[in-house]
Amino acid sequence: MKEFATFSHIEDLDSESKYRIHKAKEATVHSYSPYSKFCVGSAIILEDGTVITGANQENASYPLCMCAERVTLYAVSAQFPGKRIMKMAVVAHKKNHKELTPASPCGACRQVLLESEQRQHRPIEVIMLGPEEKWIKCSSAHSLLPFGFDGKALE
Repeated sequence: MKEFATFSHIEDLDSESKYRIHKAKEATVHSYSPYSKFCVGSAIILEDGTVITGANQENASYPLCMCAERVTLYAVSAQFPGKRIMKMAVVAHKKNHKELTPASPCGACRQVLLESEQRQHRPIEVIMLGPEEKWIKCSSAHSLLPFGFDGKALE
């Protein structure tokens, strides 16, 4: 698979990708976003088929907020140590709206996703709604952050 593939409609995606998106959308119900009113959900599929979801969590002290992607990645690390992450979906919508809006992982989430990928020595496929409401499937976290920071820089 090339680094990115785009799909005009959700119907154009394979059933597993649609399921992942559905689980991420379900996770937005647990978003605590009283300040931004921007609900984000994430769903991860592990190598054994287990699905882990997460939602963004805000705080009046903005630096203490946590994006859905990191909530989910850290939940996997804490609850399923050693299990490989195969795929992730990220979706977002405005509070009290059902239709999804384009959103991609922020820089911090891309960095954590990249290190998760590096730790397991296997790519993590990511799907999200991009500009012009096209679905974007990335073959790995590295394609989202090609010049990422890693632990070797600390040696």
